[in-house]
Amino acid sequence: MLISHRTSVVARLGTAQTLAWASSYYLPAMLATAMAADLGVSVTTVFAAFSFALIVSAVFGRWAGQLIDHHGGRPVLIGTNLLFAAGLVALALAQGPVLLFLAWGLIGVAMAAGLYDAAFATLVRLYGHDARSSITGITLIAGFASTVGWPLTAWLELEFGWRGACLCWAGLHLLIGLPLNASLPRSAAAPGVSPVPVVSPTAAPVAPPGTTFWPTILLSLVFAVTWFTSTAMAAHLPSLLQAHGLTLAAALALAALVGPAQVAARLLEFGFLRKVHPLLSAQLATAAHPLGAVLLMVVGGPVALLFTVLHGAGNGILTIAKGTLPLVIFGPKGYGARQGLLMVPARVAQAFAPLVFGLAIDRFGGGALWVSTGVGLVGLAALVWLQRSGSVVR
Repeated sequence: MLISHRTSVVARLGTAQTLAWASSYYLPAMLATAMAADLGVSVTTVFAAFSFALIVSAVFGRWAGQLIDHHGGRPVLIGTNLLFAAGLVALALAQGPVLLFLAWGLIGVAMAAGLYDAAFATLVRLYGHDARSSITGITLIAGFASTVGWPLTAWLELEFGWRGACLCWAGLHLLIGLPLNASLPRSAAAPGVSPVPVVSPTAAPVAPPGTTFWPTILLSLVFAVTWFTSTAMAAHLPSLLQAHGLTLAAALALAALVGPAQVAARLLEFGFLRKVHPLLSAQLATAAHPLGAVLLMVVGGPVALLFTVLHGAGNGILTIAKGTLPLVIFGPKGYGARQGLLMVPARVAQAFAPLVFGLAIDRFGGGALWVSTGVGLVGLAALVWLQRSGSVVR
């Protein structure tokens, strides 16, 4: 049976996204200690450079979205492979903190135009309102970025050192990522025009002109608090589980389940939840972390598995919601620029999440989960307000 054209596009874009995430977002976890020792700086300095990259990505995010709106995703994503490669080479050549920050700043520009937001905008540019299933598809593939990236980076560092690992990732961008993105179809629609000329009666409604202010504010808030929690858990989940009585081995084993839980939830989104309005699935996903966190803080270690699965599942669906909610609320026109604007607070929150949540753990131990529970409930309240505001017709 022949593979459909769209399935092929999703497979290529999802594979390129896996490479982009593994060689940027998931890189410091494996190389920060070796980088710090070789450069004569603290591990905190290395993570500060990574946070700088995230802030740079926030600054350039809307610009990247506008480029995709006007030129389609193919040329922009090709450019990001070159930027990722250049940034990784610069990182491998760094001899001190100044070059370390400059290299991560270049990688931050690539992240602004080369991760999920750009991929979602590319799919919307190609398929308009019908992009939801394709967005889910690439997150199913790239959901394994940490599963692939962490062990591969660790092996490369062991074999070639951290500088060699960075050079290998740069080479993979040129040998694999660049051809994959170059093979994506060109966008046929004129700049700023949806590829889908007529919206079917069953398509999700779009916010009327002049009513976008509060939906924009509320979605920005939702994305900021959910990315804060996602990044905080990525950095501190094993230590949190240990604070609730688990051994290091058990904590690491449970933390490893986050990735499979994300992918399983995305399969659910691809199947059953595809018939549900994205706003409802986002509300359920936003409630998952607070529910699991409260259970863990009240019951303790015996429900650690349930907490980990709930967090991973919620995070998996929320990643999709970041792409689909702006589409169903605002429509495909100008999607890239709006997505870049919506994600600025999220990227800033993401940049500071490891530090802020680390301080909370130092102060409150396992009780730091009250912080993520609180911000999660704020996000849920914002989604409920969005639903009741009339911006989304039900």
